[in-house]
Formats: sequence, structure tokens, C-alpha cells
Amino acid sequence: QVQLVESGGGLVQPGGSLRLSCAASGSIFRINAMGWYRQAPGKERELVASIASSGSMGYADSVKGRFTISGDNARNTVLLQMNSLKPEDTAVYYCNANLRATANMLSFRDYWGQGTQVTVSS
Repeated sequence: QVQLVESGGGLVQPGGSLRLSCAASGSIFRINAMGWYRQAPGKERELVASIASSGSMGYADSVKGRFTISGDNARNTVLLQMNSLKPEDTAVYYCNANLRATANMLSFRDYWGQGTQVTVSS
């Protein structure tokens, strides 16, 4: 079993900052990438940022220059530093890990955290 545990969501005023963290544990053989997705009410889940095990990072255009993703391969953790938050950043944020749980698995698959609410409002 693989578990992803998120923390760090909450309520913040526009222009404020929050940091989300996610730790993957359990049966993990190899991680391909970890990242953060978000889903606002009435909208589809969208990729916010991702980081590959190689260190390569990607961001949604809407968060470039404001959000920073970082990872610790040894601890199977990923952080998302969110600055200059806007009301449109309000959503449930989900941690994602693309990994192989065992050496017998031939392909990587996605695992998800339970989600953490981020609300940006004055």
C-alpha cells in the first residue's frame, strides 16, 4: 500500500503565502515524479506543478513566478511554496505521485492524497 499524506492548507488573505507538504510512504520501489493538482468547485482537476526524480520541474502558466515546487528524493516528500496568492487559487489541492510500488510492476501508476483545502479570501 502507498499512502500520500498532505498538510499545510488553510485560509489566507490575497497576497499571502502558504506552503503545502506531501509525504509518500508504504511500498515504494521507484518514484518517477511527484506533483500537485488542484480542483476548484465546478471545474476539472488541473496540474499545478510537478517535479521529476531527475529534478526537472513544470508549472501551470497561471502559477509561474508565484509557486515553487521542491522535492526530497531520500524522504519521498514534495513541497509547494505558494506566494502572492489570489482568490482564483482557491481549490482543493491534491498531492500526486507517479511511481512503481514494487520491482515486479512493469509500469508507473498514479497515487493520490486525500486533498487539502486552500482558500484565498479577504
